[in-house]
Amino acid sequence: MGDQVHDEATGRKAIVTDVRKGSVYILRPVAGGGAFWEIEDPGRLTVTKPSGGGL
Repeated sequence: MGDQVHDEATGRKAIVTDVRKGSVYILRPVAGGGAFWEIEDPGRLTVTKPSGGGL
């Protein structure tokens, strides 16, 4: 979570805020506010900036 991604289906940049049941990704816009959205196909996401938050 926390990675910045590009959603190929919508053409939008987003931040991954949650992953539910291991396959539903919850995304929010990088800037400007707006609604969260969900995707079930992580293959359409390209990581553009890793969160860097490892242990």
